[in-house]
Amino acid sequence: MFWVLFLLLAWAGLLFACTRLLKAASELAEPPPGTDARHHHDELSLYEAAYLAGGPERVAELTLLSMQRQRRLLLAHTGWATVVDPVGRDPHECSVLGAFGPDGQEPVTSVRSAVARDAAVRALAERLGEAGLASRDEARQDVEAGVRSVRQATGLVLGMMVAALCVPDPGTTTKMILCWFALPLILALGCLAIARVEGHGQSGWASPAGRRLLVELGREQGARGSLTAVALRGLRAVTDPELRAALTYGRRGRIPRQRGH
Repeated sequence: MFWVLFLLLAWAGLLFACTRLLKAASELAEPPPGTDARHHHDELSLYEAAYLAGGPERVAELTLLSMQRQRRLLLAHTGWATVVDPVGRDPHECSVLGAFGPDGQEPVTSVRSAVARDAAVRALAERLGEAGLASRDEARQDVEAGVRSVRQATGLVLGMMVAALCVPDPGTTTKMILCWFALPLILALGCLAIARVEGHGQSGWASPAGRRLLVELGREQGARGSLTAVALRGLRAVTDPELRAALTYGRRGRIPRQRGH
C-alpha cells in the first residue's frame, strides 16, 4: 500500500492549490474597504466602460476608433496611423496625439502601447478603483497565481499517479489506483474549467459592481452606438475589415515601412 502515500501527496498539493484559488477569488469579489460603488450606469462613460471591460489597451483602441470616426485620425490597413487634427479634446486624445512624432505618423501598435501606459489611463483606473468598480491589481494577480497553482497541482496528481503505478503491490490492481487518483484529478480539472468559464464570461478588470454596470450598459448598446460595442467587446465589434486590419496588424507580425497614404 505504498502507493497511498503518493495519493496523499497528490491530495495535499491539490487542496492547497484549490484553497489558494478560492481565497483569491473571494478577495477579488469583495470591494476594498473605503470604496463607494454608488455609480449609476448613466454615469459610466465609454472610457470607463472600456477599461472595466478590457483594461488599458481597450481604452487606447476606443480612443483611436473615436478619433478615426471623427476624421481626426487616419488608420491605414497597413497598420499605421496619421494625425489629421492635432488638437486633443480630452486627456485620452491628448495621450494619443502625444504618442506621435513630428511627422504625425506612427505604427498603431506603438500608439496603443503608449496610450495604455499614459497617466490618463492610470488616473481613470484609480478613479474606478476608488469607486469600487475596478478590481485591484493585487487581487487579479492573486487569482492568476491561484490558477497557476491548480495547474501545477494537476501535474502533481498525474505525476503521483504514474509513480503509484510504478510501485509493485500484489494486493492492488491498476484499475483501483486509477480510480482513486481519478477523484483529485476530476477536482483539479473542474476547478480549472470553472476558472476558465468565469474568466471568459466576465472582465478581470471589473469588480462585481463594475460588471453589473457593464451588463446594464450592454442592454442599452443599441441606443448608445457602435463605440459602446467596441468598449464592451473590443475589436470583435469592429465590422470594417480594413479598420480591423489597421488595429490588429501589429499583433500578427512586423509592420512594414509606411510609404504614404
